[in-house]
Amino acid sequence: MYVFDGDRPVKATIRSYTEQDFDGLIRIQQESFPPPFPSELWWNEEQLRNHIERFPQGALCVEIGGELAASVTGLRVDFDPAYADHTWEEITDRGYIRNHNPAGNTLYIVDICARPAYRKLGLGKWMMLSMYEVVVELKLERLLGGGRLPGYHRVADEMTAEDYVCSVLEGERKDPVLTFLLRCGRTPVKLVSDYLEDEESLNYAMLMEWRNPFLAAKREGF
Repeated sequence: MYVFDGDRPVKATIRSYTEQDFDGLIRIQQESFPPPFPSELWWNEEQLRNHIERFPQGALCVEIGGELAASVTGLRVDFDPAYADHTWEEITDRGYIRNHNPAGNTLYIVDICARPAYRKLGLGKWMMLSMYEVVVELKLERLLGGGRLPGYHRVADEMTAEDYVCSVLEGERKDPVLTFLLRCGRTPVKLVSDYLEDEESLNYAMLMEWRNPFLAAKREGF
């Protein structure tokens, strides 16, 4: 496919990542989440090996000019909206996804990131759309994940996390992650505290979902 740097088309490939990509995937993490993001949350080889062995459909990367530019990782879980509270560590097994459930009803996003030099190409949205295709192909109910609120720390003395989210949803301010997820078609489910150790978000995250429209149509008899 082609992505665009301004008006210039740039050839890109979205594909499953493999063991040969591990060094490049770790580099993406290091560049995407510099300090104060905890370095122990960057991928390690054991985690990456679990991703490609347990759920290769949920382990995707973007390659441009022979280099890895971005990646997204997911696992299947059985999600009940009535019991939505969880932490990132609990639902992703700290990124090791040993709790991947092949019969789960939900594709849960463990991580999505792009190297800073490639972010103007819109790779995040293309990766999210690719994951929506996985949801449809596997006939899952939804795609779900926790969205960080990296802009919240700037106004935490002035408003609650709930008010901050509302201000983004009402268009009064933008948040780098929450606004991006909204642009990708994700909708809010629930604000979760102590989701992830993250100084910028004060450990908050907004659960955001994308519902499989084809399952909805089937339920309604179309």
